Amino acid sequence: MQRVSITPEARKVIDQLRELHGDLIFHQSGGCCDGSSPMCFPEGELFLDESDVLLGEVHDCPFYMSEFQYEYWKHTHLTLDVVPGRGASFSAEIPLGLRFVIRSRLLTEEEQAQLDARSL
Repeated sequence: MQRVSITPEARKVIDQLRELHGDLIFHQSGGCCDGSSPMCFPEGELFLDESDVLLGEVHDCPFYMSEFQYEYWKHTHLTLDVVPGRGASFSAEIPLGLRFVIRSRLLTEEEQAQLDARSL
């Protein structure tokens, strides 16, 4: 059980971005610039610290969220997707005329139990 997954469309965009920028990371924004949206950066261009939680990987890219945001989202499964449009962020996909979005759903009791057991 993973906390975050990805759509095939978002995988294709990551492949494009990887050709341009190399290794990538994602961070679920906490409200700056573009609300609460996933942001993609070339690895090394975003400062991470102990207050960032690694949720998992999407298409070989680490996906982080601030500890503060995690408290609101910890009961959800996130799916990284992409839609046409331009966000107001600094995310790497913006010049492509696309933006990453998160689709979320509540975890089932079984899924939550699996994740809780792994964190012990």
